[in-house]
Amino acid sequence: MARDHPALAKGAQTDHAAGVQSLEREIPVSFRHRVFFTEGAFRAANPLLADLLTASPGPARVLVTLDAGLVQARPDLPALVVGYFEARRGSARLVAPPVVLPGGEAAKNDPALVGQVQAAIEQHGICRHSYVLAVGGGAHLDVVGFAAATAHRGVRHVRLPSTTLAQADSGVGVKNGVNAFGKKNFLGAFAPPFAVLNDFDLLSTLPARERRGGLAEAVKVALIRDAAFFETIERDAARLAAFEPEPVRALIRRSAELHVNHIASSGDPFEFGSARPLDFGHWSAHKLEQLSDYRIRHGEAVAIGVALDTLYSRRVGLLDAAEGDRVLALLGLLGFDLFAEALRLREPSGRLAVLRGLEEFREHLGGELTVTLLAGVGRGVEVHTMNEAIVADAIEELAWRARPRCGAGG
Repeated sequence: MARDHPALAKGAQTDHAAGVQSLEREIPVSFRHRVFFTEGAFRAANPLLADLLTASPGPARVLVTLDAGLVQARPDLPALVVGYFEARRGSARLVAPPVVLPGGEAAKNDPALVGQVQAAIEQHGICRHSYVLAVGGGAHLDVVGFAAATAHRGVRHVRLPSTTLAQADSGVGVKNGVNAFGKKNFLGAFAPPFAVLNDFDLLSTLPARERRGGLAEAVKVALIRDAAFFETIERDAARLAAFEPEPVRALIRRSAELHVNHIASSGDPFEFGSARPLDFGHWSAHKLEQLSDYRIRHGEAVAIGVALDTLYSRRVGLLDAAEGDRVLALLGLLGFDLFAEALRLREPSGRLAVLRGLEEFREHLGGELTVTLLAGVGRGVEVHTMNEAIVADAIEELAWRARPRCGAGG
């Protein structure tokens, strides 16, 4: 067995020959990650949020931020939030009227928004026993979460995701980040939220495009973790595409559960290794968002990325053709387009621009490139190389599958 250098040994050590002294101790840290499912979090009769905020002695001090897109759809929301806290001044109170911030991916490209939230935290005396409560889509949660993680080295952050995607995936995680240097989530932090409240009422005013986005992330996690869940999504595809509340809420709960289970039990919640299995389909999705100037939204890009890696998995012999067809058929039934011309963009060298996503994916964690592919429905497998010619062939197959067929449509 190889021995550590004495400077890396546990306890206090001295290597007299090298003149090195060292101290090393294990520092165990545990986190409690809580995700709640509710309806009407700001209704007067719903005590959940107020009960969560009573962890500190005395009335909890709370700074609330709201996604501008959500406020546009729900103009009553700021007054509803204010009324909720007014009725509970003995246990929790607002330090200021809710701060409304731009949402959507563009918000993650504007570093001034992080500074605006940090300035509000400083101005209103939010300390590490106070709370920053963010209500909005995934990009809004990322911006506010990053600000909360870096103010005072981390203040308590409560998330209320307001989109299908954020409730099923990004909002229940332990990461936050903003874009910089042309790269997605280049700046960010791992900071488990104090709590996550998935309020199904917030989904009621979503436009169809935003409703659909989170379905792709649910398909993704089912494909690599849970074949039975994938079959449930297949069975309910028509009802999910119509956004019927019952199957959508069941999908969100199971998707969130699978994501939280991975965070808690994978042994690598803060991604110290080189693998990100929950990012199946994401190496190309992240790049595709950038190449389209974010006209292609995250869930739409993930659907395309999942389709691309499914075809790649089939082409390299990992995945049965019939199972590959099931994946693409389901994504189509849910309403996703599975090809975008941005996939064909090329760099001056002639290389497909989307392939730059592989280097950025590896660079994000460092170490060896590790990409999750499919060995079957419900079975992810890690690979460390991607054949660029086969990726290009898979892109062209997606383009071929997207073409109108002769005789279709009359």
